[in-house]
Amino acid sequence: MGDVTMTPTDLQKLAEWDTPTICNGLEHLSAEYRVKSFTVEHMQCFDVNLPPIVGYARTAMIRSMTPAEGSPDAIRQMRARYYETIAADPGPSISVIQDIDPIAGFGAFWGEVNTSIHKGLGCLGVVTNGSFRDIDACAPGFQLLGGKIAPSHAWVHLVAIECEVNVFGMAVKPNDIIHADRHGAVVVPAQCVKELPAAIDLLTRREAVILDVARAPGFNIEILKKAMADSAEIH
Repeated sequence: MGDVTMTPTDLQKLAEWDTPTICNGLEHLSAEYRVKSFTVEHMQCFDVNLPPIVGYARTAMIRSMTPAEGSPDAIRQMRARYYETIAADPGPSISVIQDIDPIAGFGAFWGEVNTSIHKGLGCLGVVTNGSFRDIDACAPGFQLLGGKIAPSHAWVHLVAIECEVNVFGMAVKPNDIIHADRHGAVVVPAQCVKELPAAIDLLTRREAVILDVARAPGFNIEILKKAMADSAEIH
């Protein structure tokens, strides 16, 4: 995060907009964000009615097709260390987990127990290419964006924590800022957090000129051309 100073209010402000709008704002700030740092595959969403979530990434990798290697004590210690990262500052946290099995989501890491634990530790949700289950019993208000829904946890276990991961094209490092909703997720560079509200305000005002005429009676191509020209003049 460098020397950028942010407050919880700065992150909460970003939750006022959906993830596509955040992507639009990032594109306005720099063209490089048109092609990087967001998920590029369809994802299963646990609850499409939940508001956007914004928080700090806590990363891990999992497998489920084969048993965990190492002693039971070592396995428990890794799981405990992972939960410590979820509860650590800065918060709130968002879990970002890459399933590295040949069949991602073969076994579900997420269900009734893990959603309850994570929510209790201050985590807002998860973004994963893996799977989730127990959809009638998952913690209310905890958002899950996953690759699929599956019935079994199989041999699911952690293989790495606090590592760089890639979930459906979105590369994430520990403590990256994540914005996510029913559309998917995007990494918000720390230096963009305070600049995004103004960028989104500008884009919203530009779009409003076009949307107002497009939704009004008598709309035609000439009206559209004028609205597009008027929109471009808004700064």
